[in-house]
Amino acid sequence: MMLVTWRGALLRPAALRSAWAAAAAAARRAPPQQHQRRAAAARAAAQPPPPPDRPLVVLGIESSCDDTAAAVVASDGRVLGEAIAGQAAIHAAFGGVHPSAAAAAHAAAIESVVAEALARAGAAAGDLSAVAVTVGPGLSLCLDVGVRKARALSREAGLPLVAVHHMEAHALVARLAAAAAAADAAGGGGAGAAGAAAPGGVAFPFLCLLVSGGHNLLVLARGVGDYLQLGSTLDDALGEAYDKVARMLGLKLEPHGGAVLEALARGGDPGRYALPVPMQRHPNCDFSFAGLKTGVRLCIERELPPEGHPDREQIAADIAASFQSVAVTHLCQRVRRGIGWARDALAAQDSAGSDSSSSGGGSDAGGSSSGNSSNSSNSSSSSNGRGGDCSGSGRDGSGALRQLVVAGGVASNAVVRQRLGELAAEAGLELVVPPPRWCTDNGVMVAWAGIERMRLGLFEPALPPLQLEPGQEQEWIDLRPRWPLTTEKAAGSTPRVRSSKAAASLARSLTEETREALGLAPAGEGPAAEAPIAAGAAAPPAAAAAVGAERPAV
Repeated sequence: MMLVTWRGALLRPAALRSAWAAAAAAARRAPPQQHQRRAAAARAAAQPPPPPDRPLVVLGIESSCDDTAAAVVASDGRVLGEAIAGQAAIHAAFGGVHPSAAAAAHAAAIESVVAEALARAGAAAGDLSAVAVTVGPGLSLCLDVGVRKARALSREAGLPLVAVHHMEAHALVARLAAAAAAADAAGGGGAGAAGAAAPGGVAFPFLCLLVSGGHNLLVLARGVGDYLQLGSTLDDALGEAYDKVARMLGLKLEPHGGAVLEALARGGDPGRYALPVPMQRHPNCDFSFAGLKTGVRLCIERELPPEGHPDREQIAADIAASFQSVAVTHLCQRVRRGIGWARDALAAQDSAGSDSSSSGGGSDAGGSSSGNSSNSSNSSSSSNGRGGDCSGSGRDGSGALRQLVVAGGVASNAVVRQRLGELAAEAGLELVVPPPRWCTDNGVMVAWAGIERMRLGLFEPALPPLQLEPGQEQEWIDLRPRWPLTTEKAAGSTPRVRSSKAAASLARSLTEETREALGLAPAGEGPAAEAPIAAGAAAPPAAAAAVGAERPAV
């Protein structure tokens, strides 16, 4: 009989199970230190927003996966300087991102990348209004490098710190183009550009497809930090499927599998091989690419001749084109349904808001399937109140869905853009895709997300000098490798089954934390307990100092 030592005692299997159960119950009663700190941070009220009379200048730092990036961005839309160090050559030999190698490369590059971004902006750390950094989701070892650099800058230069969600940064960077157009229309920016309006700017609410190597998410963006999930991948993300199919075809993954496979598919026949379109019997907005990958693998085993065969290259191109055609068809089918779901959610929300207003209640009403909004409808005038630079967090006056935003690394795929553009036109929506260099991971999107959150007072004041406990080698920092964008899902979404251990390891969602920080009621629990910070309200002197109001504009 097996005996196991437990805290110095020998236990039989039955006793061991009881000990494990007792330990698990104790853990549930007393959350780990990091969960306690996260909860404390979430309970903290939002800071007073910065004064609207001058642009913010924010440094963004990104190190969540395999790109070390930094950028300096002004709130009037000017990208003052950016730098990036890629790692494609490092990871090509592994056939994917190697976390330890990625972290080492981040550590070697972070200082020079940040210095280069500041130099290109012609700025010093003391010229900044704040520093924003990706804290999750991503690889813990990689996130740690960027977050520690940002915290060091916050302490050294007395800068407020903005924690940024990686996927929200991808979603919000589309709004930067509108602010940049306003700056250009004003003749090159300065504080005066903040008052210009950009035609066709991305306003809340909008439908956002976030598609990359690690994420496949369709959300209704109702405001900064306020998202309703319509669909998500049940297995692989599309970018991951591209990489795996490229590997099955024996392609070199430089700069990455998606780009190589797209290039190969240009010379292929997309109708040569009949691959299965996923989830045809599931009338929802969720994605799945595992079955399609299996179909491609079987096709390769059956059809692809060995190396040296004269037809191998053309057959490989046909397989790549067939895979890409079916994958994008699946993507478009789910997005088409998502457009209808998003419009239904907004209509239900507007109807609930009208009923609440007519009965004397608050405007923040509705359940999760109706798209209950947090800081969007309540802050509908904030874009004008904060300088009118078309980058406030509120919904426009109509509340209508007008734009489909496609963001993430796969958004740079020409076939994806073309097919989704056709779909958006059929649905009467404008397709908005960030420039290709802002579709992949970059510092610009992090800086811009930091600016959007600072406007709502969602930042941490400058960190005090570091004081370590005796025997403590470095400070504990809050990383969010598993950080949901939202837990609020449309009613028809596929239920996600998680083990109790996996569920416990998830941080609270960004949407939940934002609502709590702004003093808003959780989704579906009636009117807000406290109104968000009034649009255009003057910040008190202490708050003005906290966000660097006296710092010179760059």
